[in-house]
Amino acid sequence: MNFIKEKNRIYMEEGGKLLAEVVFDTLDKDTVSISRTFVDESLRGQGIAGQLLRAAYKEIKSQNKKAIPTCSYAVKWFVVNKEYRDIIRNG
Repeated sequence: MNFIKEKNRIYMEEGGKLLAEVVFDTLDKDTVSISRTFVDESLRGQGIAGQLLRAAYKEIKSQNKKAIPTCSYAVKWFVVNKEYRDIIRNG
């Protein structure tokens, strides 16, 4: 997948149509909220949402920030993928 990275957003589009994205909003200088994970219906079931969250994990970790997952997919993803929980802010 060829994802496009912007500040607080990683996404994929084709012909101007948004196909997939993960958004991680800044809460403070040390913390982001993973607030949106989206995959177009035509691409669902291919593991793209997981790839987006792994890309977000790498980006958040490289910035030495912590994350609070707030979108339902991200919450479930971090429960299943325990090896990525080191960026989760506790408390």
